[in-house]
Amino acid sequence: MVTENPTTKTPVEFAMPAGATDCHVHVVPDPALFPFSPDRGYTMPVATATDLLAFQNALQLDRVVVVTPSIYGTDNAATIHALAQIGAKRARGVAVIGPNTDRSQLQAMHESGIRGIRLNLSTGASSFDPDLAINKFAAALKQIEGLPWHIEMYVPVKAIAVLADLFASSQVPLLFDHFGGSQASEGVDQPGFRNLLDLVEKGRAYVTLSGEYRVSQDAPEYGDVAPLAKALIAANPRQLVWGSDWPHPNDARVPGRKATDVSPPLDVDDGRLLNLLKDWAPSAAARQMILVDNAARLYDF
Repeated sequence: MVTENPTTKTPVEFAMPAGATDCHVHVVPDPALFPFSPDRGYTMPVATATDLLAFQNALQLDRVVVVTPSIYGTDNAATIHALAQIGAKRARGVAVIGPNTDRSQLQAMHESGIRGIRLNLSTGASSFDPDLAINKFAAALKQIEGLPWHIEMYVPVKAIAVLADLFASSQVPLLFDHFGGSQASEGVDQPGFRNLLDLVEKGRAYVTLSGEYRVSQDAPEYGDVAPLAKALIAANPRQLVWGSDWPHPNDARVPGRKATDVSPPLDVDDGRLLNLLKDWAPSAAARQMILVDNAARLYDF
């Protein structure tokens, strides 16, 4: 039964397997202790490790992956602090690193529970720059060479069509978050989605089923996301993980709101989001893979 939590309004409607893992959350402790980047594009409200554990317990989730949000730049102190608070049996992390992050820092991150880096290959422009993306990807591969980590990528799905061969040849596990940057309104035939399916089918990439509200135009039912999710699961359920995207950061530009003003989180019913998995993956065996086994393998639980 779902315990009281402000974002878990709907009870979970299927048996949660032991070891169920939320593979995409953020933690924002007291900014007086863990300051934000001065170059951030927006400001998240405080969402502590204690808040996170209450949320996880409400959804009957046993494990969690904390991802450093963009508001910290390449400072992973808040994420590492959260991992220490939650403990190694229950938590892993994904860091954001810069070109000057050295080997000793990476090793210290590994010892703290970091098991991957997040790489933004979106150029922020209307036209995708493949050369810039290739260079950033190559630099990231070189930096983490020899570490048992993966690269979590934020990239528009259309870019996957351009870089599919590069991704297919990677010797480092790859994870595309938020449905691989797809847009649900464009369906399974949108440019790049077939390339994403091919990578998943061949075991060359993982995808996080997360951030439905970032890809859908059909909130709160999210019916338009179902064809994408079902296609990914049909391609290879061993290459999928699930994430809540808690505490649902809202980076939307609002007239009059400065980057230093706190942006309230998106209003999301996490119980309802988790229940979508029952429709997308009716088989308990498939949900076991998506919620438990794949996450244990990718994040070294």
